[in-house]
Formats: sequence, C-alpha cells, structure tokens
Amino acid sequence: MKKASETAKVLTYRFSFNELAITQSRLESLMGYDPGAMPEPITPILNEILSLAGNYCDIRAGLIMKDNLHFSKDAHLLSVGKVTFNLQEIVYGQLKGAGEIAVFVCTAGPGISDWSRKLMTEGDLTTGYMVDIVGSEVVETAMDRAQTMFAQQMNALGLKITNRYSPGYCGWDVSEQHKLFSLLPDHFCGVRLSDAALMSPIKSVSGVIGIGENIQYHSYTCNMCNSQNCPYRNRKSQRGMAQ
Repeated sequence: MKKASETAKVLTYRFSFNELAITQSRLESLMGYDPGAMPEPITPILNEILSLAGNYCDIRAGLIMKDNLHFSKDAHLLSVGKVTFNLQEIVYGQLKGAGEIAVFVCTAGPGISDWSRKLMTEGDLTTGYMVDIVGSEVVETAMDRAQTMFAQQMNALGLKITNRYSPGYCGWDVSEQHKLFSLLPDHFCGVRLSDAALMSPIKSVSGVIGIGENIQYHSYTCNMCNSQNCPYRNRKSQRGMAQ
C-alpha cells in the first residue's frame, strides 16, 4: 500500500488575502442577502473592509500525516497510535477505508478578530460584524485552497483523499479537539487550544482528512446530519476542490 508519509509527513501553506479571491457576492450571501440586494449604505463599508482585510490577516495552513490506524466498526472508533477518537457514524463512514490521515489546522491569524472586536467595542457593531464574517470566510476559503493543493499532491502519488471533518460536526464531540491537538506540535501554524477546546486565533479550523487508494471524496452529506450550526451546510459545493 502506498503511503503519503513516505514522501512528506508535514505540509504547510501560506496565502495572501488577495490569493483567496473572496468576492462581494459570496459575502452578501453569507450575510443573508440575495445577489445584488445588499442595501446601498452597506456596500461601501464592505468594499472598504475588503480593501483593508489583507493588512489584518496572517493566513496559514498545515497538515501532518499519521499512519498506524486502527478502525473499530461496531463502536465507530478510530485509533491513531495510542489516541482513540469516537468519530460517530457519519465521519467514521467517510474515513474507514483510509490508510493514513492528515491532521490539519488553518488560521486567518489573530489580526482580523482583533479588528472586529475593536470595532464592536467602539460601538460600530455593523462593521465589526461584517469583519467577523470576512474572517470566517478567509479561514474556510484558505482551507479549501490548501485541501485542493493537498489533493493534487496526493493524486501525484496515486492516492485519493476524503473531504475534511472536524470535531463538533456530524456528531463528533468537540471535546475531542484535545485528542486531535495531541497529534500536533505545540502552536502548529500559530494555533493553540484552550482547556474549553476553543482555538486561538478564533478564526481557525482543525480536523482530519483521510488518505488512501480505496477511499472516495464525497461532498458533505448534510441530509444525514442534524447539526444546524455547521459551517459546511451551505458549502456543499466546495469551490475548486480537486478529487
């Protein structure tokens, strides 16, 4: 069986804000507006945010390959060495054929959340909220891009990847972030985890991606999951995702 870790155990990426090509229309949708229906007073505020956002971002992503996997079908458990995850049915079903996993983190950096917080503290709630939305889209779009690049690198080795899955979604308990971070170096890509399993910087994501010859990439199966707060519920069509 081919292994990604035979070639590289750690992959890291850095992106500029402009590389992500985040569009006004995408942000309008995230704020609940139909295309072109954003109120006129809001449009120049959003344009100014987009012109300045790059100054507040430090966008990084990293993946670390792990093998020595053991799957327990009846209990939906995945053991990575001595660390055991209770994935629950949906995530387990997507990863069960993997020969390896990539543990990932991605962050927009602390600056954009600090900017949002400062605006809100000063009473500019509308702009602060919009900056927060931009920060969320930055980290998700950056991870989309990193995942696409990772898929291309794995395809070159004759390997496939699954979609990405994070603690807190599809029934996978968020407290297992601590187990996930135990597989990463301290402060990997500048991200830390609190005792309450919250990441810092706030605009960060983490999780796992399956790697192998006998797995498949599936779009998020939102009809199988009852989570109403999942950021992927409206991202079922991953932009530019290599499979």
